[in-house]
Amino acid sequence: MRHRTSTSRSRPGSVLERDVGQSASVARQDDIGSADATTLITDLPYGPKAAEIAREAVAVALHGTEADLLDDARLITSELATNAFASGSPPLVLCIDRMTPTTGGLEVEITVTDGGCSHSPPSSPPAPEEEAESGRGLVIVEALANAWSLTTGTHGTRAWCRLTREPSPPTAST
Repeated sequence: MRHRTSTSRSRPGSVLERDVGQSASVARQDDIGSADATTLITDLPYGPKAAEIAREAVAVALHGTEADLLDDARLITSELATNAFASGSPPLVLCIDRMTPTTGGLEVEITVTDGGCSHSPPSSPPAPEEEAESGRGLVIVEALANAWSLTTGTHGTRAWCRLTREPSPPTAST
């Protein structure tokens, strides 16, 4: 299966497609209060490599951001991709929206979708057993994200979260 990555602008019909290893970012101007926004969309392999490919895509989409935001986004995306592979069905798709509001700061929205699953979503992240080797994914997402949601169904599952960083206060010059 060949994986594709797309980045798009807010203008209709403006989509770039590249192989996963050759991701591109496209800046856009829009009317929703963002001075700059970039969207990266990529197919993820339906298998154990999904998390690794997802982390690489985050590194491309968030190139140049502060290290703690990049680390949080990579961890969250890895968890969401792993959950999609473990609990869902193909296809797996990752979307990363990076927005710089006109007021400053940064907003990142991460969405992972899959082809659906047969069981209903938890109403809140279940607490994993202390000795368990898995089961902490949504707990991690809840702890790191400013907002998140999970919509599960037989025809598709969507896990979404938002990370925000406020603008840095101006430094006083001496």
